[in-house]
Amino acid sequence: MENYATPRYSTSRLLRQFWHNRLIAAVTITVMALIVGATVVRALPRGPATAFQALAVMLFCFLLGLAAGMVMRSRWAILLTSAAYILAVEIGQLGTVGPTVGPIRLDEAFGVLALLLGRGFHTLVAILPIIAGVGMGAMLANRLDQKRAASVRPGCQRASAVLTVALIVLAGLIALPASTPAILGEDGRVLPGSIASLEQVSIGNHQQWIMLRAQSIDNPVLLYLSGGPGQSDLSYSRVFFEDLTRDFVVVSWDERGTGKSYSSLDPTETLTLEQAIANTTELTDYLRERFDEQKIYLMGESWGTLLGVLSVQKYPERYHAFIGSGQMVDVQESDRQIYQALLQSANQSENQPLIEKLQQYGEPPYKDIPYANGFMMSQYPQLERSYTPPQAYTQLGMSSRLGPFNILGSEYNLVEKVNILRGLIDMFTVMYPQIQSVDFRQSVQQLAVPIYTLDGAAELPARREPLLEWFDRLDAPKKELFTFENAAHSVAFEQFEALANILRETVLPETYSQ
Repeated sequence: MENYATPRYSTSRLLRQFWHNRLIAAVTITVMALIVGATVVRALPRGPATAFQALAVMLFCFLLGLAAGMVMRSRWAILLTSAAYILAVEIGQLGTVGPTVGPIRLDEAFGVLALLLGRGFHTLVAILPIIAGVGMGAMLANRLDQKRAASVRPGCQRASAVLTVALIVLAGLIALPASTPAILGEDGRVLPGSIASLEQVSIGNHQQWIMLRAQSIDNPVLLYLSGGPGQSDLSYSRVFFEDLTRDFVVVSWDERGTGKSYSSLDPTETLTLEQAIANTTELTDYLRERFDEQKIYLMGESWGTLLGVLSVQKYPERYHAFIGSGQMVDVQESDRQIYQALLQSANQSENQPLIEKLQQYGEPPYKDIPYANGFMMSQYPQLERSYTPPQAYTQLGMSSRLGPFNILGSEYNLVEKVNILRGLIDMFTVMYPQIQSVDFRQSVQQLAVPIYTLDGAAELPARREPLLEWFDRLDAPKKELFTFENAAHSVAFEQFEALANILRETVLPETYSQ
């Protein structure tokens, strides 16, 4: 009996020193929480950005809470431990670039969203485990104290059990892996020779994710560059570009700092436009070698057209052709024209709140990025021409149930779903100022590869007019403009059926030779 009792009474004697001196207990758990918080933020300056990181933070914070509960034997430990942890994290994040970790902006819709995605998600995976740990720790401490063992209330036990179950459920949801559906044959089985995979590759010394889908790995390779900067389109491209897998190995890429690759955002000092071009080239070479192709196809949407054109301009020998959708030409000029059009509309309608808001931001280039950009995007409907997207597009979009920003797609685990929006906000903030000086009318007057551009007639004039001017002047071995009356900016998606036909019937015959 004595051998079994000794550890319990030894632990009780150690803890009793804290129980009888609340000040020492408070100082101890404060120091513990500060150390844990500082350690976490040093390793993860943006908080947990992968499933593994989130689970690790949950474990460490639960152990922190358990220790705090045993030391202080009071629910006040929840407040003290949480406050110290949050303080350490906030101090550690000072100087980190991006709205999700930067100054809190409750005056902007994007500011509230950034708060929820950054600090809100980190709080969920850190503070909930602390609360559960404190409750369990306090209950264990009371059981070790013979004088208070009988006073442990059933309600506290139930609350502790509920929190523990919630913690286990959250951990389980975080641990659920992402996947992309297999490509099936007519018999409902996986098509022999096909590929459907999510893979992590090292690009520019950073781990980044790509999705590969094809009915045959012998098809020519098509690399798709998403919009943004900062947007992730993995699930969108899987749904809307599925027909392309008949003719291509379709590769969708979550660029550094976006979606599944959000954890590679830092250091932001090295995330430059030149580095983005270098990353595109490195991924191109990886795909060329892997699939034994001398050249590949490059297709871009919005921001992806800027990156794509600059890449094929610099390394034309690597590409069969470039396909552009929502082609951008001069970002700053487009922003300036949109600003002026909105200000004129506001003056005509005597919309004083809108006038004041626009005057607050000032003319482009915007200094208040991404908040000014987010607000301006919300006003685009005032400037857009009315049009009706193809029924096939709206029906497929609804039936796929991908949700806004394809956040419900199977290609993302729970943490990556958060990262879709975190990446859009933070990566945009880093990259957008760097593309303000781009004007293809001046810097890209000639390309050494064929270019095929999808033009939406309902696109904002501020974007479409520079495109038409540039395209008319552009010198290329082959160039063709495909105009669609019932499309605006995201032409490749809105006209996904026409895109497949153009690539199959025009682009491939004119540019591909094995």
